Amino acid sequence: MEELSVSRRRYAELIRRRANLRSERLVSALADIPREKYLGPGPWRILRPANLTTYEDTPDANPAHIYDDVLVALDPTRNLNNGLPSSLCAWIDLLDLQEGDSVVHAGCGTGYYSAVMAHVVGEEGRVTAIEFDRELAARAKSCLAELRCVEVVSGDASIYDTGEADAIFINAGATHPLPLWLDNLKPGGRLLFPLTHELGSMAPMRFGVMMRVRRLTIGYEADAISPVGIFPCFGAIDAQADRLVEKLLAEGGFARVRSLRRDAHVADETCALHGRGYCFATSCPP
Repeated sequence: MEELSVSRRRYAELIRRRANLRSERLVSALADIPREKYLGPGPWRILRPANLTTYEDTPDANPAHIYDDVLVALDPTRNLNNGLPSSLCAWIDLLDLQEGDSVVHAGCGTGYYSAVMAHVVGEEGRVTAIEFDRELAARAKSCLAELRCVEVVSGDASIYDTGEADAIFINAGATHPLPLWLDNLKPGGRLLFPLTHELGSMAPMRFGVMMRVRRLTIGYEADAISPVGIFPCFGAIDAQADRLVEKLLAEGGFARVRSLRRDAHVADETCALHGRGYCFATSCPP
């Protein structure tokens, strides 16, 4: 057990460096939470960032093998994995979670990163973990059962109303921000979601950028964080919006986004992506 605790601390420091983590509570979560609990029994199949197409098997069932910056297969036949820690934790860090915050985690898988966020917000906080896949949701409920601040929902994050939240992390690809997500942000609330389009040859995977949106007293700040490849959020896919995302990605226009507008207006030169009921704009919020 002592050797495993050392592996976890080294893992936490590795992810701190690779993801430039600011939150000490997030680093502590990585050192304390048993990742193997959420992965099923070993040996495990893993993917390394240098080769995300070919699984390799761990030599044995020693959990030390999965305390590394690697993806771990949940269902390799569907290419379903527990995500890359440096990427997921970098995104979680950008949510700027505080003790007592209420958080929504959509696409929670078996719950590992929901547990990480629960550690950050503490017992006075709340994490609503939503998973569309029933089998994964059942595993998440079992894995997270001891965490009283976590509720696991087997359902569709595009329609399940969680109520107001300080932070919403959508871990599945969408073509547009849903009104439900934006409406449920408290003032100062943060939304992270992958704005993506489908590459036919790579379906069902979707590719695009992770977007960050923050609700202000009036309006919303918005910016693009990093590239992302991810499975779809099925209720948040629209063909027309998909074409708009594809066009802006081809033009490299997401780097210019500064705000999200929801007011009715005629598209002008400040509209980077002008959709139905939303607009990612190059102008700053009012």
